[in-house]
Amino acid sequence: MNELEKKIQDTIWAAKSLFERGKTAGSSANISFRHEDRVYISGSGTCFGRLRPEDFSVTDMEGNLIQGLRPSKELPLHLALYRKSEDIGGVVHTHSFYTTLWSCLHHENPDDIIPHITPYLEMKVGKIALVPYAPPGSKELFAHMDERIGRGDGFVLKNHGPIIGGKTIMDAFYGIEELEESAKMAWYLRKESDDVYDRIGK
Repeated sequence: MNELEKKIQDTIWAAKSLFERGKTAGSSANISFRHEDRVYISGSGTCFGRLRPEDFSVTDMEGNLIQGLRPSKELPLHLALYRKSEDIGGVVHTHSFYTTLWSCLHHENPDDIIPHITPYLEMKVGKIALVPYAPPGSKELFAHMDERIGRGDGFVLKNHGPIIGGKTIMDAFYGIEELEESAKMAWYLRKESDDVYDRIGK
């Protein structure tokens, strides 16, 4: 198995794992990896639960289609992360429940919206920044992402969902999993007490 085949295999595995455990539904999510000077992203309308090697679009770093299906309309979000750092080799975007729920709240500090309840989110991703709402796939949303790209290590689109990059697709997968668990803990702790973060040392 060559390097490209391994990346495709890992990406399909990560997508299927997310789908089978209810972290995404239908055709709402998108996933990509970088190989050399190309981006391989799940095609428009594809489902994480049924993703196959032929379901990827291949584009250049400017988003121009080279081969395959029409790319997800949210390709520019992925490209923003690849432009952010040459170290980013994989990106996952889902509409996972607790992270999306958390994104609907008001946050005093949009540059750091997830409480540091455990050390693991910071270890796996870093600081999570909020991207202002705009309709999915819109130029306005992509502009917001570009404006916010330097403010965090991972991102949550307001009233929409998380998008995380990693050195590999598996690193991005681990990061988005940790983000969802952190958002879940934050949500339940918030329900317990308004000052819970003071009590746990936030």
